Amino acid sequence: MDKELEDAGYRVYHGEKIDVYFNTAICQHSGNCVRGSHQLFNLKRKPWIMPDEVEVTTVMSVIDTCPSGALQYRHK
Repeated sequence: MDKELEDAGYRVYHGEKIDVYFNTAICQHSGNCVRGSHQLFNLKRKPWIMPDEVEVTTVMSVIDTCPSGALQYRHK
């Protein structure tokens, strides 16, 4: 499924225990991600998504609030 996400236009941000996928083309810019965790999602740094900055449960709970599906995650 990871290859399917990449083929669909998602960019992968690798973490030790979990990978985060983001597709800018379908993002609705609700801001749930940045409001949900400034440590995980920080627009002022590169890369702006760093899965290892927070617990895996935080990654999952914040991404689960994404209304567009632009954010996905996969456990390793």
